[in-house]
Amino acid sequence: MSKHLLIVESPAKAKTINKYLGKDFHVLASYGHVRDLVPKEGAVDPEQGFAMSYALIEKNEKHVDAIAKAAKVADDIYLATDPDREGEAISWHIAEILKERGLLKNKPLHRVVFTEITPRAIKEAMNHPRQIAGDLVDAQQARRALDYLVGFNLSPVLWRKVQRGLSAGRVQSPALRMIVEREEEIEAFVAREYWSIEAECAHPRQAFTAKLTKLDGQKFEQFTITDGDTAEAARLRIQQAAQGALHVTDVTSKERKRRPSPPFTTSTLQQEASRKLGFTTRKTMQVAQKLYEGVNIGDEGTVGLISYMRTDSVSLSAEALGEIRDVIARDYGTQALPDKPNVYVTKSKNAQEAHEAVRPTSALRTPAQVSRYLSDDERKLYELIWKRAVACQMVPATLNTVSVDLTAGSAHSFRASGTTVIDPGFLAVYEEGKDSKGAEDDDEGRKLPAMKPGDRVPLDRIHTDQHFTQPPPRFTEAALVKALEEYGIGRPSTYASIIQTLIFRKYVEMEGRAFKPSDVGRAVSKFLSGHFTRYVDYDFTAKLEDELDAVSRGEEEWIPLMEKFWGPFKELIEEKKESVDRSEATGARELGTDPKTGKPVSVRLGRFGPYAAIGSTAEDAEDKPKFASLRPGQSMHTITLEQALELFLMPRKLGMAGEDEVSVGIGRFGPFAKRGSVYASLKKEDDPYTIDLARALFLIEEKEEIARNRIIKEFPGSDIQVLNGRFGPYLSDGKLNGKIPKDREPASLTLEEAQKLMEETGKPARRGFGAKKAAKKTAVKKETVKKEAAPKKAASKKTAAKKAPAKKAATKKTVKKAAKKTAAGAGGDAPF
Repeated sequence: MSKHLLIVESPAKAKTINKYLGKDFHVLASYGHVRDLVPKEGAVDPEQGFAMSYALIEKNEKHVDAIAKAAKVADDIYLATDPDREGEAISWHIAEILKERGLLKNKPLHRVVFTEITPRAIKEAMNHPRQIAGDLVDAQQARRALDYLVGFNLSPVLWRKVQRGLSAGRVQSPALRMIVEREEEIEAFVAREYWSIEAECAHPRQAFTAKLTKLDGQKFEQFTITDGDTAEAARLRIQQAAQGALHVTDVTSKERKRRPSPPFTTSTLQQEASRKLGFTTRKTMQVAQKLYEGVNIGDEGTVGLISYMRTDSVSLSAEALGEIRDVIARDYGTQALPDKPNVYVTKSKNAQEAHEAVRPTSALRTPAQVSRYLSDDERKLYELIWKRAVACQMVPATLNTVSVDLTAGSAHSFRASGTTVIDPGFLAVYEEGKDSKGAEDDDEGRKLPAMKPGDRVPLDRIHTDQHFTQPPPRFTEAALVKALEEYGIGRPSTYASIIQTLIFRKYVEMEGRAFKPSDVGRAVSKFLSGHFTRYVDYDFTAKLEDELDAVSRGEEEWIPLMEKFWGPFKELIEEKKESVDRSEATGARELGTDPKTGKPVSVRLGRFGPYAAIGSTAEDAEDKPKFASLRPGQSMHTITLEQALELFLMPRKLGMAGEDEVSVGIGRFGPFAKRGSVYASLKKEDDPYTIDLARALFLIEEKEEIARNRIIKEFPGSDIQVLNGRFGPYLSDGKLNGKIPKDREPASLTLEEAQKLMEETGKPARRGFGAKKAAKKTAVKKETVKKEAAPKKAASKKTAAKKAPAKKAATKKTVKKAAKKTAAGAGGDAPF
């Protein structure tokens, strides 16, 4: 029997580490978090010192039981969860569970931390165990409690004022605000016309183009010319003055250095993987997790290929630097190696948990050597990480920029620029991607022919080009992550979940690779920005992150932080429950007047999404208004009066006469085609506003064919029928549905057999579509606990606990539901 028990989060990690530690160790996985707040109101009690009530997470209960069983027979226990706040909290929860089950009496408990899964790193960690870091646990608990309180108190206000089922989150709401504000900028943007003028020079050694910099003796700027006629007149003046050639007046050459980018942090890895590989933030973290936890690479066995991928740090260990420098000297020559290692300082003001940057665990494992052991995605990401880490320790690139000024007569000037690489330095390995292309990028790599003042350069032609200013671009994942990091909102490990939640909640949609807010998302953001301004303010959110960091460093206590937040927040919640008008909250817009009826036309957000209305929606209106849902792709913020009126053209008559007339309409359950009494739902790809007669007839006849084949057998004098159903043949009398044995031919059933089967298996027929079976209730163990300190600060925390005793004793109870994340209460860096 194993003497030592070591606990990690994931089975992949456990499998790798188990091979390193040998038979004296039993390595088990917790499969992530083992406990969470109970998913109901009151799980965090502000009146009792923010006491937090936990329950085992149902899907992981069996893993907790396996850990407890192994702990009974182990001599000592090692907690080796991830080296961040979440990992520290998982270790604390496991320790609390084992303590409550009486499994830690006279049994040493160690916390070990490593940032890479390699034999050397594991051995080093095992030789230097520590205690659970109470400060990190406090910070994670405070974050979880804050996010719970925001979710369970703010979401119901959204339900009442905007739409049922919505939710709000402390960190995600500012991110949504960013996306919405950018969309509003785009909609408000007014394009301006401007013209550029270029000379095409026919130099005998190499043709090149030059941009106009001076016109009629004045500096030529972006909006100097704003219409085509003026541009053409200027072109003719310049051409006349040039007389077929431009004259070189000045040639300047400037050498500059470009330093390599620092090694990857979580944020920059997500950004670069988005730009260069097209990965979502979620995919980047999933692939990185596999590379971190271990890959079988042949003779070496299973080994982690990269260091821990959740980090703000840009530092590298001395050992990593040594290997990287060896690789540079070996593969790129000593001239590519600086005299001493390049040192980088993190730009993030909130850098926490001093890990290394994301790097290969050994630079000696080149992408070429390990690629055959990796999936395509793993290979791409590993190559990106390896190249960035190696390039960051190489010499700068040396670039030479040459600028040539040329004149056309005495009043007009042009400039041509080109940038060439003298020494590629780090560029031989890696160059950072960019979100947008600038003017300097146009000159990159362009080499101009040798020229000197006084040279005459033949002029081929002068051309003008029309341009329009462009609105700011929508946020891509890379750009949003960059903005969140710059504002100090969230943490690197939370960006993927923030983005995933916005998409899952349908607050945003993807257009290409960019985020576009939905009408629901805009309504949520507008409501929060208008009425809970402070709590979606970028600076406020960033300051709260700073305070949580201070808790993690032991510089601030978590309960005073909670109290400072909770008091004003709760007061505002109570005020807004009654004071906000729903019409204002949902962003209703008046579009104009219907020319046929003279009634107002408006758009607003309803229970089932955005819709248009003709007439007053007030309850005391004499005539009931007409309603029509907006079409896919339409937004209540941009739809015009004409587009809204088109929505009321339903039902459309497509053809045929009398009872056989075919029409298309939109009903409660969506668009449909109709002939006589037969209704057929349109498919997802069918547009009710453009569908033709042939397609509508096909759908109707398909529905009729299904109906004709639905009845397998009827019994005269009885309501019982043998029917073809979605999941195969079954019995029905209109009220009850009965099962038919699989080994029995449905058409051969007798009435007596059918009646017997109905008695034995009959169940009420489901009404409507999408009904779900009742969830099975499972008894799990719930622990209601006071916030406890880690061993590091036991005395001070106990004192704090006495000042704010928990309402309930720390006892175990049986509850009907396991802890699961819910729409309103899911926390913080997790879903809304």
